[in-house]
Amino acid sequence: MSDQHIDPAGNTQAFRAFAQAREQEASAKPKKSPLLPIIAVVAAIVIVGVAAFLLLQ
Repeated sequence: MSDQHIDPAGNTQAFRAFAQAREQEASAKPKKSPLLPIIAVVAAIVIVGVAAFLLLQ
């Protein structure tokens, strides 16, 4: 009986195709932008500043 699972490391060509597919899959994922956390921090600073201003009046 032959094994249905083929190990990609057993064949150089199959391993290269496997490695390239993994690299393409990793590069296809969109990179997260740091824009949202920056906006959240700026908004928090503004809210704290407005609250402090209103409390100190």
